[in-house]
Amino acid sequence: MNSQEYIEVSVKIEPYTEENAEIMMAEMEDLPFESFTEEAPYLKCYIPKEKYDPRMLKLLFSGLKYDFSVDFSATLMPQINWNAVWESQFSPIVVDGLCTIKATFHKGLKRTRFNITIDPKMAFGTGHHQTTYMMCRALLKHEKDIKGKVVMDMGCGTAILAILAAKMGAAHTYGIDIDAVAAVSAFDNARMNRISRKVETYCGDASLLQRGKYDILLANINRNILLEDIPTYSVSLRKGGLLFVSGFYTEDLPMICSVAQRSGLEYMEDDSMDNWCCAGFRKL
Repeated sequence: MNSQEYIEVSVKIEPYTEENAEIMMAEMEDLPFESFTEEAPYLKCYIPKEKYDPRMLKLLFSGLKYDFSVDFSATLMPQINWNAVWESQFSPIVVDGLCTIKATFHKGLKRTRFNITIDPKMAFGTGHHQTTYMMCRALLKHEKDIKGKVVMDMGCGTAILAILAAKMGAAHTYGIDIDAVAAVSAFDNARMNRISRKVETYCGDASLLQRGKYDILLANINRNILLEDIPTYSVSLRKGGLLFVSGFYTEDLPMICSVAQRSGLEYMEDDSMDNWCCAGFRKL
């Protein structure tokens, strides 16, 4: 993605909280937006000009029943060079000295054990967000559980987690994302990292999980979707399989654990960074 005309939709949330912003992102995920950023009290949403129709937002917002209100405005953003935007915003990161995540424009870096190059485009997941970092850390911690196994990356974004699992020795990895741009970007990134033979990506939601059984399932999404989909995740896991989830706050961990327990999953561990949480479970 180079230069293209985009619409910036500013969704004003009152009262604004990070949780309310996450709820709105979840509500809007089926619409053709390619990126979201939080700039309190606004959630900024970006969509190609030719795909924008204000009626879809009016229809969505009119049906919301939450304890906060929303309103929106739209502005044309002409000819943004998204490659330049990404280059200005992201620097390489290293997870626990074992995994380096960099973009295509980063050159001359010292290699670690697992090296991942991505072209982020407009898809979420560059490794910079605390949740992606912790999910990578969880995988690295459980390397012995990954070798030779089948891994599913739900809400795969740029496919960092699927790619890392493949590089760590997974027999095959799958990625699913509700965003078609992300699903295509994910496979492009797998091909760039020369492991496309071990990675398949699809556009869809948790209903696609019924197609197979998995040894490890990764879901870095948000609290509400996790609470809804964890039972489906559990059904798709083989006995003894592992589930790692993130995208929620530490105070939400009891709710996540409760749903997991009712779904036949045993709590193993959790991790936290800046009030974000990552948790691991085992299928009984």
